[in-house]
Amino acid sequence: MPGLTSIRMTGDKLEIVNQLVLPHTTEYIEINSIEQAHDAIKSMKIRGAPAIASLASLALVFHLSQALELSPTPEYLASPEALQGHVTPILDFLYTARPTAVNLGAATRRLNKTLQSSLVSGKHARAIAEDLIAEGRLIADEDESRNRKMSKWGGDWLVEEDKRNGGSGEVLNVLTVCNTGSLATSGYGTALGLITYLHESSKLGKAYYTQTAPYHQGSRLTALELKALQIPSVMICDTMVGSLFQHHKIHAVAVGADRVARNGDTANKIGTYNAAVLAARHKIPFIVVAPISTVDLDVADGASIPIEHRPPLEACLVRGALYPPSFDSQGNKQQAQVMITPSDLDGIYNPSFDVTPAELITAIVTEKGVAVKKEGESTFDLSGIV
Repeated sequence: MPGLTSIRMTGDKLEIVNQLVLPHTTEYIEINSIEQAHDAIKSMKIRGAPAIASLASLALVFHLSQALELSPTPEYLASPEALQGHVTPILDFLYTARPTAVNLGAATRRLNKTLQSSLVSGKHARAIAEDLIAEGRLIADEDESRNRKMSKWGGDWLVEEDKRNGGSGEVLNVLTVCNTGSLATSGYGTALGLITYLHESSKLGKAYYTQTAPYHQGSRLTALELKALQIPSVMICDTMVGSLFQHHKIHAVAVGADRVARNGDTANKIGTYNAAVLAARHKIPFIVVAPISTVDLDVADGASIPIEHRPPLEACLVRGALYPPSFDSQGNKQQAQVMITPSDLDGIYNPSFDVTPAELITAIVTEKGVAVKKEGESTFDLSGIV
């Protein structure tokens, strides 16, 4: 998105945009330690599976780059064994921040693989650190390129799918859930990238996006990105999806993913399963757009995907700008956090994600192509796109 990205690293400074105060305030905060990176991911100051993986990787880059400049040299750079003993717990710690987002695990495993390969090669500690820095930067940098590839794959497939179903493929209305644009990735986006690609190709009618649970604020971030891209769009509450499908022509639902199981079952932001069920009822194609790193071939199906549950209090709170608007001394809109439920509820169910079964998914798109189910089958063979 022009002028606003989830992460920026310039010189010796690593910053993220604080998504907890968007869209009314744009605030970049510095990440100066592994602990701060972990907290930013866990507290959802940064969100979106690809962006989380990028921050974790760049946090290690920042940490090791600083270490190489220190005098005297830190003890963990004295030998390959000492460096391994230092880096391995860091990677393990970063992984614990958001367990459902498989991209985070893929990034930490990839960095660990680089560490092991460098150890086997007999390199000294500083050279191993430099290898890890290079790999960490690569993990972050390659995200935008693959996003553009998968967006084109998915957009072109949808145009042809509409033609196969008797449409013109010219003016397509697409619903998406949660934020999957440049604020959730390192650039361009996944499902929102598909919508952007259709817009750039002059084949998008309108983008529709759902307002999910208050704390997750996916729609607010999506609204910000679509507005900046000047894409015509409409926000709806997630309880209104059925009504939307009844009264408006929607050509597809496109969503991202935090983890895709081997059979195609997909974990994504809470509310995705609801949209998939309604899309199936109305015979609307349901498309998952996600990088290869989101596909977890070690997980057979959705039943084995760990689902993160957020603190119960988060489901009771909503944050936003005061209305009528009020401004602080810097000209920023003043914001407030309020409780929208009684304070003495008996129980609160607050999962961050749900799992959409493969049978409800029409197509899964990665940077390598589009997978669809074989005739008569309810699960996917993803071997061609991973």
